[in-house]
Amino acid sequence: MLRTRSMIAFALLAAGAVGGLVYWHQSRAEPNKEEAVPPEPTPVVADVVKSGPVPIYLRGVGTVIAFNNVVVRSQITGPLIKVSFQQGQTVHKGDLLAEIDPRPYQAQLDQAIANRDRDKAQGVNAQANLDRYVPLQAKGFATGQLVDTQKAQVAQLDATVKADEAVIEKARVSLGYTRLTAPIDGVTGIRQIDEGNIIHPTDTNGLVDLTQIQPISLIFTLPEVTFVEIQQEMAKGPVKVFAYSQDDKTRLDEGDLLLIDNQINQTTGTIRLRATFPNAQRLLWPGELVNARLLLKTEPNGLTIAAGAVQQGPKGSYVYVVGPDQKVALEPVHVAQISEGQALIDSGLKPDETVVVDGQYKLQPGTLVRELHGKAAEEANMQSAVQQAIP
Repeated sequence: MLRTRSMIAFALLAAGAVGGLVYWHQSRAEPNKEEAVPPEPTPVVADVVKSGPVPIYLRGVGTVIAFNNVVVRSQITGPLIKVSFQQGQTVHKGDLLAEIDPRPYQAQLDQAIANRDRDKAQGVNAQANLDRYVPLQAKGFATGQLVDTQKAQVAQLDATVKADEAVIEKARVSLGYTRLTAPIDGVTGIRQIDEGNIIHPTDTNGLVDLTQIQPISLIFTLPEVTFVEIQQEMAKGPVKVFAYSQDDKTRLDEGDLLLIDNQINQTTGTIRLRATFPNAQRLLWPGELVNARLLLKTEPNGLTIAAGAVQQGPKGSYVYVVGPDQKVALEPVHVAQISEGQALIDSGLKPDETVVVDGQYKLQPGTLVRELHGKAAEEANMQSAVQQAIP
């Protein structure tokens, strides 16, 4: 009986040892089996490096100013009897804006004309007397003193008539001032004086502010280091300038560079430039703050990629280039400019190379990737945008 129990215990012990040995071998073998499975490729969105003409812009910030701005003032004092414009109305040079009571000035003109006609008649009579005295003097019937006195009177009346003509002209000008007309083409602002009030030449704000907005000007600044390049381009011909909204998404107008200011601001190290725009759509308004892009030149064989492909590291900008084996390599690049979502690359890439434009946060040099296309690429872009928006 004791022997049977010993044999059973020995059998159990042996079975346990065999089971432990099998378990140890299996635990060693399973990891090796997993290591033999190749890693899954990382999904990314990629694009090829494009080559072609690329415009080179200089970017600045500027303020829109009126091409011409006039405060319409009265040259005379009088009651405003008529206002002929609507606030905000577009008017043309010579259009009637308002009218001052002309009656007092018409009366002054009529009086000046009457005085001239009176003095002219007296002058005619004095000249007739002189014409009679001269022959009588030759015959000894008139003294020389009488003739000389009559000549002086004729000259005096001629001068009086000239003075009357000057008074008439002044009265005529004053009468003309009763009609306030637009001196330029432009848009009227807020009316400062209402009909029925007395208007004066000394009124601070005048009748209305008239602003010419077609064409219109933009004054903007650029770093002074760009001065020589701009001067060289201006010597070749017109230099184009584009005005964009503050968010840099909407092109407002296209114009030409008019001039570079005659001094460089040494305090800020900038130059001021003035450009003109036709402003046909009236998207530029005096006082508006806009972004300016000066088209310096066009690079005929520029290399461009999506701006999202460019990453920033401790050593500067870089991109992930997808090799023929679908593994990525980190490639340093130099970005000349970023415009409308496209980065112009000066160095580091070649035409038709494939670069990762989305999904870089999952990569490191040597990572195996799988390029997404179509709807999958769009979904990946949306997910990336959401992740970047989360703080």
